[in-house]
Amino acid sequence: MPAGGRPTVRSRRLGAALREYRLAAKLEQLQVAEVIAASQTRVSRIETGHVTARPIEIRAMLDAFGVADLDIRKKLEDMSRASYRRGWWLEHSAYLRPDYLDHISLEDDATYIREWQPVVVPGLLQTPAYAEAVITASPSFVAPERVEHLIRVRQTRQAKIAPGAANYTAIVWEPVVVHPLVDPKAHIEQLQHILTVTERQNVTVQVMPFAAGALAGAASAFSSFSFDDEPIVEAVTMDNVRGTSVLEAPADLAAYTNVFDKLRSAALSPDDSVRLIQSALREGKKGTQWTTLKAVSANPPTPEPKTTA
Repeated sequence: MPAGGRPTVRSRRLGAALREYRLAAKLEQLQVAEVIAASQTRVSRIETGHVTARPIEIRAMLDAFGVADLDIRKKLEDMSRASYRRGWWLEHSAYLRPDYLDHISLEDDATYIREWQPVVVPGLLQTPAYAEAVITASPSFVAPERVEHLIRVRQTRQAKIAPGAANYTAIVWEPVVVHPLVDPKAHIEQLQHILTVTERQNVTVQVMPFAAGALAGAASAFSSFSFDDEPIVEAVTMDNVRGTSVLEAPADLAAYTNVFDKLRSAALSPDDSVRLIQSALREGKKGTQWTTLKAVSANPPTPEPKTTA
Protein backbone atom coordinates (compact mmCIF):
# COMPACT_ATOMS: atom_id res chain seq x y z
CA MET A 1 0.00 0.00 0.00
CA PRO A 2 1.33 3.49 -0.76
CA ALA A 3 2.81 5.15 2.32
CA GLY A 4 0.24 7.03 4.33
CA GLY A 5 -2.50 6.06 1.88
CA ARG A 6 -1.18 8.63 -0.62
CA PRO A 7 -1.18 7.36 -4.20
CA THR A 8 2.35 6.93 -5.53
CA VAL A 9 3.25 7.32 -9.16
CA ARG A 10 3.86 3.59 -9.44
CA SER A 11 0.50 2.65 -7.90
CA ARG A 12 -1.33 5.26 -10.03
CA ARG A 13 0.22 3.93 -13.21
CA LEU A 14 -0.78 0.38 -12.31
CA GLY A 15 -4.31 1.41 -11.32
CA ALA A 16 -4.82 3.42 -14.49
CA ALA A 17 -3.73 0.47 -16.65
CA LEU A 18 -6.08 -1.93 -14.86
CA ARG A 19 -8.96 0.53 -15.22
CA GLU A 20 -8.26 0.86 -18.94
CA TYR A 21 -8.41 -2.92 -19.43
CA ARG A 22 -11.57 -3.17 -17.31
CA LEU A 23 -13.34 -0.55 -19.41
CA ALA A 24 -12.19 -2.25 -22.61
CA ALA A 25 -13.75 -5.49 -21.29
CA LYS A 26 -16.98 -3.59 -20.44
CA LEU A 27 -16.97 -4.77 -16.84
CA GLU A 28 -18.15 -2.84 -13.78
CA GLN A 29 -16.07 -2.46 -10.62
CA LEU A 30 -18.55 -4.65 -8.72
CA GLN A 31 -17.99 -7.49 -11.18
CA VAL A 32 -14.24 -7.18 -10.75
CA ALA A 33 -14.68 -7.18 -6.98
CA GLU A 34 -16.41 -10.55 -7.24
CA VAL A 35 -13.53 -11.89 -9.33
CA ILE A 36 -10.91 -11.03 -6.71
CA ALA A 37 -13.20 -11.71 -3.73
CA ALA A 38 -12.92 -8.15 -2.45
CA SER A 39 -15.13 -5.10 -2.03
CA GLN A 40 -15.97 -2.63 -4.77
CA THR A 41 -14.23 -0.03 -2.60
CA ARG A 42 -10.96 -1.94 -2.89
CA VAL A 43 -11.27 -2.11 -6.67
CA SER A 44 -11.92 1.64 -6.76
CA ARG A 45 -8.89 2.32 -4.56
CA ILE A 46 -6.73 0.07 -6.72
CA GLU A 47 -7.74 2.01 -9.82
CA THR A 48 -6.99 5.37 -8.18
CA GLY A 49 -3.67 4.13 -6.82
CA HIS A 50 -4.59 4.45 -3.16
CA VAL A 51 -3.81 0.75 -2.73
CA THR A 52 -1.70 -1.54 -4.88
CA ALA A 53 -3.16 -4.71 -6.38
CA ARG A 54 -1.28 -7.85 -5.42
CA PRO A 55 0.13 -10.00 -8.27
CA ILE A 56 -2.46 -12.71 -7.60
CA GLU A 57 -5.24 -10.10 -7.93
CA ILE A 58 -3.71 -8.77 -11.14
CA ARG A 59 -3.65 -12.24 -12.67
CA ALA A 60 -7.32 -12.80 -11.79
CA MET A 61 -8.30 -9.38 -13.14
CA LEU A 62 -6.44 -9.83 -16.43
CA ASP A 63 -8.03 -13.26 -16.87
CA ALA A 64 -11.45 -11.61 -16.44
CA PHE A 65 -10.49 -8.82 -18.85
CA GLY A 66 -9.33 -11.30 -21.48
CA VAL A 67 -5.77 -9.94 -21.51
CA ALA A 68 -3.60 -12.87 -22.59
CA ASP A 69 -0.48 -11.00 -23.73
CA LEU A 70 2.34 -12.35 -21.55
CA ASP A 71 4.42 -9.18 -21.85
CA ILE A 72 1.54 -7.03 -20.59
CA ARG A 73 0.82 -9.43 -17.74
CA LYS A 74 4.47 -9.50 -16.67
CA LYS A 75 4.75 -5.72 -16.90
CA LEU A 76 1.76 -5.15 -14.62
CA GLU A 77 2.90 -7.75 -12.10
CA ASP A 78 6.36 -6.15 -12.07
CA MET A 79 4.73 -2.75 -11.47
CA SER A 80 2.89 -4.26 -8.50
CA ARG A 81 6.08 -5.62 -6.98
CA ALA A 82 7.88 -2.32 -7.62
CA SER A 83 5.11 -0.45 -5.81
CA TYR A 84 5.88 -2.42 -2.67
CA ARG A 85 9.63 -1.95 -3.04
CA ARG A 86 11.11 0.80 -0.90
CA GLY A 87 12.96 3.28 -3.09
CA TRP A 88 16.36 4.61 -1.98
CA TRP A 89 14.97 8.15 -2.12
CA LEU A 90 12.61 7.52 0.79
CA GLU A 91 15.62 7.68 3.10
CA HIS A 92 15.62 11.41 2.31
CA SER A 93 11.85 11.90 2.38
CA ALA A 94 12.01 14.27 5.37
CA TYR A 95 13.91 16.72 3.16
CA LEU A 96 12.08 16.23 -0.13
CA ARG A 97 8.67 17.39 -1.34
CA PRO A 98 6.18 14.61 -2.17
CA ASP A 99 6.04 15.77 -5.79
CA TYR A 100 9.83 15.53 -6.07
CA LEU A 101 9.59 11.96 -4.75
CA ASP A 102 7.13 11.26 -7.59
CA HIS A 103 9.63 12.63 -10.13
CA ILE A 104 12.43 10.46 -8.75
CA SER A 105 10.18 7.39 -8.78
CA LEU A 106 9.36 7.93 -12.46
CA GLU A 107 13.01 8.54 -13.25
CA ASP A 108 14.08 5.40 -11.39
CA ASP A 109 11.66 3.21 -13.38
CA ALA A 110 12.36 4.78 -16.78
CA THR A 111 14.17 3.18 -19.70
CA TYR A 112 14.20 6.41 -21.73
CA ILE A 113 14.49 9.90 -20.24
CA ARG A 114 14.25 13.09 -22.28
CA GLU A 115 14.71 16.55 -20.84
CA TRP A 116 14.44 20.15 -22.02
CA GLN A 117 16.11 22.76 -19.84
CA PRO A 118 16.34 26.40 -20.99
CA VAL A 119 17.73 27.88 -17.74
CA VAL A 120 20.17 25.61 -15.89
CA VAL A 121 22.13 22.41 -16.47
CA PRO A 122 19.76 19.46 -15.88
CA GLY A 123 20.04 17.82 -12.47
CA LEU A 124 21.17 14.49 -13.93
CA LEU A 125 24.24 16.28 -15.30
CA GLN A 126 25.06 18.65 -12.43
CA THR A 127 28.31 18.55 -10.47
CA PRO A 128 28.06 18.97 -6.66
CA ALA A 129 29.42 22.54 -6.83
CA TYR A 130 26.98 23.56 -9.57
CA ALA A 131 24.08 21.89 -7.75
CA GLU A 132 24.90 23.73 -4.52
CA ALA A 133 25.06 27.07 -6.33
CA VAL A 134 21.69 26.50 -8.02
CA ILE A 135 19.96 25.24 -4.86
CA THR A 136 21.22 28.06 -2.63
CA ALA A 137 20.21 30.64 -5.25
CA SER A 138 16.56 29.66 -4.80
CA PRO A 139 14.28 32.59 -3.83
CA SER A 140 12.99 30.41 -1.00
CA PHE A 141 15.31 29.87 1.96
CA VAL A 142 16.78 26.36 2.00
CA ALA A 143 18.24 25.25 5.34
CA PRO A 144 21.92 24.20 5.13
CA GLU A 145 21.18 20.61 6.20
CA ARG A 146 18.52 20.34 3.49
CA VAL A 147 20.98 21.63 0.89
CA GLU A 148 23.32 18.76 1.74
CA HIS A 149 20.53 16.21 1.30
CA LEU A 150 19.37 17.73 -1.98
CA ILE A 151 22.90 17.58 -3.39
CA ARG A 152 23.29 13.98 -2.22
CA VAL A 153 19.97 13.01 -3.79
CA ARG A 154 20.90 14.72 -7.05
CA GLN A 155 24.19 12.82 -7.19
CA THR A 156 22.52 9.49 -6.39
CA ARG A 157 19.95 10.07 -9.13
CA GLN A 158 22.78 10.26 -11.65
CA ALA A 159 23.36 6.51 -11.38
CA LYS A 160 20.32 6.29 -13.66
CA ILE A 161 22.42 7.51 -16.62
CA ALA A 162 25.53 5.48 -15.83
CA PRO A 163 26.99 3.60 -18.82
CA GLY A 164 24.54 0.95 -19.95
CA ALA A 165 21.66 2.33 -17.87
CA ALA A 166 18.70 4.38 -19.14
CA ASN A 167 18.89 6.16 -22.49
CA TYR A 168 19.10 9.88 -21.74
CA THR A 169 18.71 12.86 -24.06
CA ALA A 170 19.01 16.42 -22.75
CA ILE A 171 18.47 19.60 -24.74
CA VAL A 172 19.68 22.85 -23.18
CA TRP A 173 19.42 26.40 -24.46
CA GLU A 174 22.70 28.04 -25.49
CA PRO A 175 22.80 30.53 -22.55
CA VAL A 176 23.05 27.56 -20.17
CA VAL A 177 26.44 26.82 -21.77
CA VAL A 178 27.89 30.22 -22.64
CA HIS A 179 26.53 32.47 -19.87
CA PRO A 180 27.49 31.17 -16.41
CA LEU A 181 24.84 31.43 -13.71
CA VAL A 182 27.34 30.26 -11.10
CA ASP A 183 30.94 30.93 -10.12
CA PRO A 184 33.15 30.70 -13.26
CA LYS A 185 35.29 27.96 -11.68
CA ALA A 186 32.18 25.87 -10.95
CA HIS A 187 30.89 26.54 -14.47
CA ILE A 188 34.16 25.36 -16.04
CA GLU A 189 34.04 22.19 -13.95
CA GLN A 190 30.42 21.70 -15.02
CA LEU A 191 31.22 22.01 -18.73
CA GLN A 192 34.07 19.52 -18.38
CA HIS A 193 31.70 17.09 -16.65
CA ILE A 194 29.12 17.38 -19.44
CA LEU A 195 31.78 16.58 -22.04
CA THR A 196 32.84 13.52 -20.05
CA VAL A 197 29.27 12.25 -19.65
CA THR A 198 28.45 12.68 -23.36
CA GLU A 199 31.11 10.08 -24.15
CA ARG A 200 28.68 7.46 -22.83
CA GLN A 201 26.77 5.59 -25.51
CA ASN A 202 23.45 6.04 -23.68
CA VAL A 203 23.75 9.82 -23.14
CA THR A 204 23.09 12.57 -25.70
CA VAL A 205 23.32 16.31 -25.01
CA GLN A 206 22.21 18.85 -27.60
CA VAL A 207 22.34 22.64 -27.47
CA MET A 208 19.51 24.80 -28.75
CA PRO A 209 21.27 27.74 -30.44
CA PHE A 210 20.27 31.38 -30.22
CA ALA A 211 19.62 31.16 -33.95
CA ALA A 212 16.59 28.97 -33.28
CA GLY A 213 14.83 32.12 -32.10
CA ALA A 214 11.50 32.07 -30.28
CA LEU A 215 11.27 28.27 -30.31
CA ALA A 216 13.33 28.25 -27.11
CA GLY A 217 10.35 29.86 -25.37
CA ALA A 218 7.85 27.29 -26.62
CA ALA A 219 7.89 25.40 -23.33
CA SER A 220 9.31 25.69 -19.85
CA ALA A 221 11.58 22.96 -18.50
CA PHE A 222 10.14 19.44 -18.58
CA SER A 223 11.18 15.80 -18.48
CA SER A 224 9.49 12.88 -20.21
CA PHE A 225 9.74 9.20 -19.33
CA SER A 226 9.28 5.88 -21.13
CA PHE A 227 9.19 2.56 -19.32
CA ASP A 228 9.48 -0.11 -22.01
CA ASP A 229 11.86 -1.10 -24.79
CA GLU A 230 10.30 1.48 -27.10
CA PRO A 231 10.62 5.24 -26.36
CA ILE A 232 6.88 5.88 -26.09
CA VAL A 233 6.30 8.70 -23.60
CA GLU A 234 4.16 7.54 -20.67
CA ALA A 235 4.69 10.41 -18.18
CA VAL A 236 5.90 14.01 -18.16
CA THR A 237 7.01 16.16 -15.23
CA MET A 238 7.18 19.95 -15.17
CA ASP A 239 8.76 22.18 -12.56
CA ASN A 240 6.90 25.25 -11.34
CA VAL A 241 7.02 27.65 -8.39
CA ARG A 242 4.86 25.39 -6.25
CA GLY A 243 6.65 22.14 -7.08
CA THR A 244 6.57 19.45 -9.76
CA SER A 245 3.48 18.52 -11.78
CA VAL A 246 3.07 15.03 -13.24
CA LEU A 247 1.16 14.73 -16.52
CA GLU A 248 -0.20 11.36 -17.64
CA ALA A 249 -3.21 12.16 -19.83
CA PRO A 250 -2.76 10.93 -23.44
CA ALA A 251 -3.36 14.40 -24.92
CA ASP A 252 -0.69 15.92 -22.67
CA LEU A 253 1.82 13.18 -23.47
CA ALA A 254 1.25 13.64 -27.21
CA ALA A 255 1.70 17.40 -26.92
CA TYR A 256 4.99 17.17 -25.05
CA THR A 257 6.29 14.45 -27.34
CA ASN A 258 5.66 16.80 -30.24
CA VAL A 259 7.35 19.73 -28.46
CA PHE A 260 10.45 17.70 -27.68
CA ASP A 261 10.71 16.46 -31.27
CA LYS A 262 10.57 20.05 -32.53
CA LEU A 263 13.18 21.18 -30.02
CA ARG A 264 15.48 18.32 -30.96
CA SER A 265 15.11 19.06 -34.66
CA ALA A 266 16.05 22.71 -34.13
CA ALA A 267 18.96 21.96 -31.77
CA LEU A 268 22.54 21.50 -32.88
CA SER A 269 23.58 17.95 -33.64
CA PRO A 270 25.26 16.09 -30.76
CA ASP A 271 28.70 16.55 -32.37
CA ASP A 272 28.17 20.25 -33.02
CA SER A 273 26.84 20.65 -29.48
CA VAL A 274 30.03 19.12 -28.10
CA ARG A 275 32.10 21.54 -30.19
CA LEU A 276 30.10 24.48 -28.83
CA ILE A 277 30.62 23.31 -25.25
CA GLN A 278 34.33 22.84 -25.93
CA SER A 279 34.50 26.38 -27.32
CA ALA A 280 32.76 27.78 -24.23
CA LEU A 281 35.15 25.81 -22.03
CA ARG A 282 38.17 27.32 -23.82
CA GLU A 283 36.72 30.80 -23.34
CA GLY A 284 36.26 30.16 -19.64
CA LYS A 285 39.75 28.78 -19.14
CA LYS A 286 41.22 31.95 -20.67
CA GLY A 287 39.81 33.85 -17.71
CA THR A 288 38.09 36.29 -20.03
CA GLN A 289 34.42 37.28 -20.14
CA TRP A 290 32.23 34.65 -21.76
CA THR A 291 30.76 35.82 -25.02
CA THR A 292 28.01 34.59 -27.27
CA LEU A 293 29.58 31.90 -29.41
CA LYS A 294 28.71 31.29 -33.01
CA ALA A 295 26.63 28.16 -33.34
CA VAL A 296 28.08 25.66 -35.78
CA SER A 297 24.77 24.84 -37.42
CA ALA A 298 21.34 26.30 -36.78
CA ASN A 299 19.41 23.70 -38.75
CA PRO A 300 21.02 20.28 -38.36
CA PRO A 301 19.25 17.06 -39.30
CA THR A 302 17.44 15.25 -36.52
CA PRO A 303 19.97 12.82 -35.01
CA GLU A 304 19.32 9.14 -34.61
CA PRO A 305 18.91 8.22 -30.91
CA LYS A 306 21.83 6.32 -29.45
CA THR A 307 21.23 2.95 -27.89
CA THR A 308 23.14 1.19 -25.19
CA ALA A 309 25.89 -1.14 -26.27
